[in-house]
Amino acid sequence: MGRLSTHVLDTANGKPAGGVVIVLYRLEGDGSRTILVETRTNADGRTDGPLLTGDAFICGRYELVFAIGDYFRAQGAALPEPAFLDEVPIRFGIAEPDGHYHVPLLASPWGCTTYRGS
Repeated sequence: MGRLSTHVLDTANGKPAGGVVIVLYRLEGDGSRTILVETRTNADGRTDGPLLTGDAFICGRYELVFAIGDYFRAQGAALPEPAFLDEVPIRFGIAEPDGHYHVPLLASPWGCTTYRGS
């Protein structure tokens, strides 16, 4: 059975990023977005369960939006206004109906990266 998961690492402080708000959207063919999940990372920087699994896990295009600016503000980081990174969107496709798609975010106030993990 396919599933989608994520986690967030605070690379500026070398720790998991707990408390990051994440919104998952399905991207529609007409360019609109539909909210599927809104959640927050736990102390380990992970969500408490998969973002998509079972019948909800279908092939298509998706977007994860991470509220990373709010996270770093809460950590006491001195961010400019506007912050260099505030909401970080990651658009990706799911093409394998039985695959495990893990989309982590590694972030600092000044940069971020992602990859398809396991």
